[in-house]
Amino acid sequence: MALLQSTLIWIVYAIVIGILIVVASTFVYVYQTPRDRSAAVTTVCIFTLIALLATVLLLPVDVALVSSTTSSKTGQRKEWASQREVDKITSSLTVVYYFLYTLDAVLCLLIVPFTYFWYEEYDEIAHEEGWQTTGKQFWGAFKYTLVFILLTIILFLVGFFVPVAKDRKGAHFDLDYFKKLLTENHGERALTFALGLLIVVGIITYVIYSSTGLAFFPVSFIKSSPSISSPALSASLDSRLDENNERQRQLEGRCGGNPEHLSPKDRRELDSLVREERTLRRRKRLAEASRGQGKSRIIRMWYKLCAVFRPVKLLGGLLLLAFSIVIWVSMLLTCIDKAKNSVCKQKCGYILGRINIINPINWALVKSASVFPTDYIIFIVLALYLFISSVVGISAVGIRFLWVRIFRIRKGHTSPQALLLATVILALITLALNYSISMIVVPQYATYGPQTYCDPPSVMNTVALDCEKHKEYLKPCSELASSHAAKAVCTPSVASTFLNRITINFPFFGMVDFWAQFFFLGLSLVIFITSLFRAPRLDEQLIDEDAEEAEEEGLLAATGRRFGATWQDITGRVYDQPERHSGSAGRRVRIDEE
Repeated sequence: MALLQSTLIWIVYAIVIGILIVVASTFVYVYQTPRDRSAAVTTVCIFTLIALLATVLLLPVDVALVSSTTSSKTGQRKEWASQREVDKITSSLTVVYYFLYTLDAVLCLLIVPFTYFWYEEYDEIAHEEGWQTTGKQFWGAFKYTLVFILLTIILFLVGFFVPVAKDRKGAHFDLDYFKKLLTENHGERALTFALGLLIVVGIITYVIYSSTGLAFFPVSFIKSSPSISSPALSASLDSRLDENNERQRQLEGRCGGNPEHLSPKDRRELDSLVREERTLRRRKRLAEASRGQGKSRIIRMWYKLCAVFRPVKLLGGLLLLAFSIVIWVSMLLTCIDKAKNSVCKQKCGYILGRINIINPINWALVKSASVFPTDYIIFIVLALYLFISSVVGISAVGIRFLWVRIFRIRKGHTSPQALLLATVILALITLALNYSISMIVVPQYATYGPQTYCDPPSVMNTVALDCEKHKEYLKPCSELASSHAAKAVCTPSVASTFLNRITINFPFFGMVDFWAQFFFLGLSLVIFITSLFRAPRLDEQLIDEDAEEAEEEGLLAATGRRFGATWQDITGRVYDQPERHSGSAGRRVRIDEE
């Protein structure tokens, strides 16, 4: 029975890996430019994202396996779950985690940088003339990667020799749970230090990009429906172009084709009309593109199908907004709980010994964990939602050095170099997400899952029977549970043990990771409030020219929502298109274009 249960859990994980392959491949193929694709870049990006997401999504497997050793009804270990069997489970999970964490570090520090320089060293002209060899390209990339190899070696050497926390007064290191977290093995310490440093660096990108995406993602759904249909907009633009051209002909006829003969006032008007004509023609092209005009019948049908589902998209945006709010509230509650009730505060990285404030997402996962894979489904939705929010944040902010934008991340327009840099940023964000989800969003679920232990009064004799009848004697496992019954039953997950080992051995990392969560919450709140009054500026909605970017944003990402516009987009016809004119000049005013 135990073998069958563990096999089914690992089969579910294999299915999840298949889903991750689809998610990572979709991200890469949607965002990379079709004109400048590289097989090496595509492969490395997909594989890196799969490895990172596989590390995060191993947590429910971890929780399910360690929780399968206990009975939630009796608060006792199952008959087959001897200490030897439990050690086998945790040892196998430890090997998998060490492999994935090492792979993540190697990909982030070595493989992705090498691929970046490999692509940069490729000379298309030299390749066509036949004098550039693969060996020369490899050596050129390797020379630059040597810097990253040196940094990686230094990082692990520092971790190998760096001392762990020495100030243990008031840190409760005398508790058994804390004693087990103290690292004595130098190799394990090196990996712990390297991963802790990468998580700290990832926390910075997590605060910048993930907080932005968490606020923008649902708002972009809600504000994506245009205020005027594409057919109505095209008709309005045609009429305005006719007026513009007619006025230009009048002015050109007055001067005989030589603008120098015009008065300064008329010359300024003609220049203004020429600029306006360019703008109108650009808007018309964008309006036609939004209808699929000039494209195949299938693409036109796709645009109409998108118009049909605009109300559903609005409803989906509201649901995503509610989900974002639940995540934000859950994080806030745990942060307050840690800041107020952590047993050792900054001395051990704000490890929370016992949950004191109920967290809605944590509560839902703990309750659903008794029916695997219900909790896995919820966890996948949570992890992928935060990952997609991070992608949206990178699209909105772009890849920057301080305030200087280096690359833009846009659908179908992302260069291989930008895609590799975005993958590195997502790698760091995913490592930070691993900490944030496990330690902040779902701390109880990530540590002990639904495990409970039976703690009846000492006068009771038959512990199992009494705990089945008297549920009040069942207590959730926690780090501070030090009774003999808790020690005999409770088994922390391998993921939580590893992350807590980082924070307790290197408290500075834990302190930075914890307080960064408040910056995340504050920044996401500010961006959300701002986005309520402004349409989100997503780079993926923009095209190359700055002026055209503003136009497309106004036309294709307008903030109004009119069901009349949706119906006209579906039918392709214009009904009752109103015209408004300004009082003195008599010229037509734009009809809700932005």
